[in-house]
Amino acid sequence: MTAQLIDGNALSKTLRADVAQRAAALTARGHQPGLAVVLVGENPASEVYVRNKVKACQDNGLFSVMDRFPATLAENELLAHIAKLNADPSIHGILVQLPLPAHIDSHKVIEAIAPEKDVDGFHVANAGALMTGKPLFRPCTPYGVMKMFAAHDIDLKGANAVVIGRSNIVGKPMALLLLEAGATVTICHSKTRDLAKHTRDADVIVAAVGRRNILTADMVKPGATVIDVGMNRNDEGKLCGDVDFAGVKEVAGYITPVPGGVGPMTITMLLVNTIEAAERAAQA
Repeated sequence: MTAQLIDGNALSKTLRADVAQRAAALTARGHQPGLAVVLVGENPASEVYVRNKVKACQDNGLFSVMDRFPATLAENELLAHIAKLNADPSIHGILVQLPLPAHIDSHKVIEAIAPEKDVDGFHVANAGALMTGKPLFRPCTPYGVMKMFAAHDIDLKGANAVVIGRSNIVGKPMALLLLEAGATVTICHSKTRDLAKHTRDADVIVAAVGRRNILTADMVKPGATVIDVGMNRNDEGKLCGDVDFAGVKEVAGYITPVPGGVGPMTITMLLVNTIEAAERAAQA
């Protein structure tokens, strides 16, 4: 049995078409959705992500500004800039690209973003709202994964789900969204004693630790759904995930590739969150 591929590029196209339609409707009413992306320093990976985010906005009818600052920017200057964006009615979403230079407290910066403009869903108010099952914004990567489950009619009610990774960006919110969907959730991480013991019982596995081949074919139950959120490089320098794709695809029922799986969904859900923020602002 070879697993069915969950194609993030194809699903993204469908969702982005819906975003473009909603953006056009809002713009016609005088509320063009706006996203501000803030980049501090010259991290090459961050520059690529930011460029892709800005382009995705422009391609789908959203207004986007990119504010670049040198790595020497003082923390208080960045906080002042965020305060300015919070007060700007043309901006509905604010995204500060992480990681930030070491002298800037990223927690303080995220908390400075107005919760109603926190389209990444990282603000404590939004994390807390997610915890209580009433999220204002769902963090983009886990939100994208949930859309993948929905697109393939993967039933999560009563399913055993294992999330490998406990980050605030993917692992924890992913577990909460699965829980909300009715799954029984186990969170595994670097301190988990016997990872395979947990994954072999799982109907759904989400790997999000950033460690190559952490999940191999012998650790997967036949027919399980495997979502690979990892971004690593193999020995040849090619992009790969956390899952041993060649082996696992012969056992799993569904699997996401890397690249072309979860990656495109993350930016797409950023657009969806920005549209939702703009729609809320237009109603207010």
